[in-house]
Amino acid sequence: MSASHNVGLWIGGDSTLPRTHVNDDDEVMLDHVSTPQWFTPVMGTAIVATCLSLVPGAHVTPLLIAAEAAWAASVVMLIAAIAYAARSYTRERGLLRSELHNPAVAPFFGAVSMALLAVGGATLLVGPRIFGAQAAAWIDLALWVVGTTIGIAVAVTIPALQFTSHRVELHQASPTWLLPVVAPMVSAATGAALVDQFDSAVLAHALAVTSLMLWGAAGIAAALITASLWWRLAHHQHSDAATVPTLWIVLGPLGQSVTALCMLAIHAPDALPELTPLISAFAALYGIPVLGFALLWLAIAGVVAWRLTKGRLPYTMSWWSFTFPVGTCVTGAAGLASVTGAAAFGVVAWALLLLLLAGWCASAVGTTRAWHLSRAHSKHLRADEAQLSAALS
Repeated sequence: MSASHNVGLWIGGDSTLPRTHVNDDDEVMLDHVSTPQWFTPVMGTAIVATCLSLVPGAHVTPLLIAAEAAWAASVVMLIAAIAYAARSYTRERGLLRSELHNPAVAPFFGAVSMALLAVGGATLLVGPRIFGAQAAAWIDLALWVVGTTIGIAVAVTIPALQFTSHRVELHQASPTWLLPVVAPMVSAATGAALVDQFDSAVLAHALAVTSLMLWGAAGIAAALITASLWWRLAHHQHSDAATVPTLWIVLGPLGQSVTALCMLAIHAPDALPELTPLISAFAALYGIPVLGFALLWLAIAGVVAWRLTKGRLPYTMSWWSFTFPVGTCVTGAAGLASVTGAAAFGVVAWALLLLLLAGWCASAVGTTRAWHLSRAHSKHLRADEAQLSAALS
């Protein structure tokens, strides 16, 4: 498949999104997946490794082995996604520009940053058992610097393009609009976890302050988008089953914002001694209500999904929305369990972890099946072309 055929659009109903192709037999193929969308499975797999390492009672052998396997898979997937993106953008020079100026595709560039950050965060937790704590911390820091740089660039560029170039009606407001602005929130959470990993007090203070600033920037932007999305859904009902999974994206900034504050409360006491009591208190006062809203949104999204699909949800790449956003709620609940000492949050974290694992399995199976169908379809097309060429010669 050439790079020029990577991007396809579907415009209709209540959203504008890149979509997979459905053939005449309702078999889903991956002919129209935008380049940055391939980073979403990386995010979803890395967050599994992180959650398996953070839930209360996680230090048992089966979970540790599963976390290492998920981390290794996410690393391979990240390398593959980067190689595919480099190949696509090199082969077709205008592809990057066309995707940036496509209002349906542009938000997914936030996934590039979050994939790097998610793999880095998982490396910090899983890596010490493989190649040592110090090496894991430095690898995570390198990925954090690159991912945060990309994330800030995307968080500035994509909204700027939306405000000046993209043409989208209000009734087409989509949860995918959160992807560019939530990337700095992922930087806030993963950066906070790095604060106490190095001996340098200057580096620790810089990471803590930067994480707090990124938390505020992403949090305010995400709140504005979520409010507009609620308004759109209340006035222009969601009517397309294929885009239902994107409703889960809203969980991302909610869970990640709770995680970031909890990580600061746990890892930054020495870096921000004057703010530690306030951060610890605010992590609970903010985190508990926001996690409650996240659970409310999860329930609403579940009811909407059932009403629109009656249990038969068509596969698209947006199924990966069932993974990373839910994973951020797992880490948020686990963080609250640590900060508050309340066992109830540990129970919530485990329940959400089971939901995450179910979502990951469904997404992985669906994507693998669609990938094989796409390859088989391409082979049939090449065979038909060869027969036609032979007949004409």
